[in-house]
Amino acid sequence: SSQIYPIHLPRETRTRRALLICNIEFEYLSCRNGAEVDVEGMTKLLEGLGYVVDVHCNLTSEGMAMVMKEFAQCKDHYTSDSTFLVFMSHGVKAGLCGTKSSDETTDILSLDTIYKTFNNKCCRALLGKPKVVIIQSCRGRNIGSVFVSDSADRAACPLSSAHKISAGLEDDAIFEVHLESDFATLHSSTPDTVSWRSSETGSVFIQRLIEQFRNHACNSDLQEIFRKVQYSFQKFPRQLPSQERTTMLRKFYLFPGH
Repeated sequence: SSQIYPIHLPRETRTRRALLICNIEFEYLSCRNGAEVDVEGMTKLLEGLGYVVDVHCNLTSEGMAMVMKEFAQCKDHYTSDSTFLVFMSHGVKAGLCGTKSSDETTDILSLDTIYKTFNNKCCRALLGKPKVVIIQSCRGRNIGSVFVSDSADRAACPLSSAHKISAGLEDDAIFEVHLESDFATLHSSTPDTVSWRSSETGSVFIQRLIEQFRNHACNSDLQEIFRKVQYSFQKFPRQLPSQERTTMLRKFYLFPGH
């Protein structure tokens, strides 16, 4: 169907690759105890979905950017149908903390860097292919819940002319595509709020995401699985995963035709 991302190659010949970056130990911030459980769980999940997983731990923001750039140039993407980009670290509203971060402005990887590195200009091998971004981090210091009352008192763009293509022009060598498309992003929490992690069992978000993928990847598309992850937090009001900057044009099934 034209509404579903195609998977042209059989599993035996396609070369799915995934990138997992996890910062656990920091020079100035607290150690993210339990994050190693997340790394193990996500690696096993992605391998089960047919991806070779490149794992990198304890990087500065510059190191994370360099690893992403190298991964974006991987030639295996030409014979792949998609990729997963997983990031786990301390975080602030502006982005992800590198290992030398000490406050909200030092050694921070801007989230924009992720999308710029893998957009259709910089990563042609993934043009038109799903790029799934998973981000486990705090996005602020606020608790994600609020007490509400049952009280009845409610007080308590049109296209730019500069961008229009002139009629009659043809070019056999160059065609126009969206600069950024085919991304699906799931954050562990909403903006300005914290994400929760157990030092023994890992992050609540990663645990539930793994569970939903294992239960539903065989018959649900990606964004339906994301919705199921969000629904699993219905009775955990302190945190709610958030789908953002999603530019998927079709449905993505990891196992089409199952």
